[in-house]
Amino acid sequence: MDGLSSWDRFEAIARPLLSAAPGDYLASIQQNLVRDGVVSAVAYRDAPALFDHLVGVSQFQGISDRNAAAFTSKHGIVSWDDIAASIQAGPSCSRLRGFWSFDRCGYRKATATCMEPRHIVGCPLPEHPARKGSLIQAAYALFFFLRDVCAGDLVGWIDQRLAEADPGRGASDRAVRMGAALLDPLRGITGIGSKVWSMALADLLLAADLNRERWVATGAGMVVIDTLLHNHLHRTGTLRRFMAEHPYGRCYAPAGCADLIRGLAQRIDAREFNPDFPACFPRFVQFAIWRLASSAELNICNGLRIDDRARCENTTCPVFQDCDRVALHDHMTPSSSRGAPPAL
Repeated sequence: MDGLSSWDRFEAIARPLLSAAPGDYLASIQQNLVRDGVVSAVAYRDAPALFDHLVGVSQFQGISDRNAAAFTSKHGIVSWDDIAASIQAGPSCSRLRGFWSFDRCGYRKATATCMEPRHIVGCPLPEHPARKGSLIQAAYALFFFLRDVCAGDLVGWIDQRLAEADPGRGASDRAVRMGAALLDPLRGITGIGSKVWSMALADLLLAADLNRERWVATGAGMVVIDTLLHNHLHRTGTLRRFMAEHPYGRCYAPAGCADLIRGLAQRIDAREFNPDFPACFPRFVQFAIWRLASSAELNICNGLRIDDRARCENTTCPVFQDCDRVALHDHMTPSSSRGAPPAL
């Protein structure tokens, strides 16, 4: 092509985006967690407060941040105390006895149905505010998970899982292995997908307690791939150059989008952009690249700005000179290249 290796080209595309990314990225996350009471909740192992925070984060899926925030501002969200009171009242449904029995509750708000129709009249789930039934299922499943699996101590559970999974600071896949030790069991919580868990945990682990080294290392290594980032890697020719082209949904497979982001992060010392950053900071690298596509950030590399039936012609794009400008296929659905998902 042009004499540059695939990694050199990927780095050339990423560097202007990394330079433009906010240097206070980590400090901003910590300020938000302090404001929301999360730092205090971790310090005091306050499971109800952490539950309320995580349920709040779980609302930001399936629709834009703006619409999700508008709904929760108007209607509120279910809290730990709300669910505890509902369970204390002794509902008749056997699925509401604990985490393992709650599996496949199946409550749907739109149709007012569930897997136990004989108990729907006295079920507490329909009484709570929610855009859809899956979000209420998620809240109850998370409540039971914290109560039954974590024995009421989410912080202690995280500490233990990370310690057991830690292969040592010299291991190149240390952050990935520790992250998997948390994400694998959390995937069993109905209604909260891996992407949302990764977003929520990355910020929590990165900045809620800087003295917990395993937390910071794991959060720094968490990578979240959405359609915007996947399509950016396609348009720039990055996937093609690495012979790693794949449909969205396989981004976490070996040699997929996530591995490419992590590989790039290993080549770039993030302390160049802020001396307080970890040297290897995949989360920041992912965020910096994602900003180019997000309509809430730079709003350049997305289906709202590019006619994906042809090569991009935006010469003002900061990566235009190094971009291969590969057209997305015109049979792609609009949702695969448009939209403004939650901040990654």
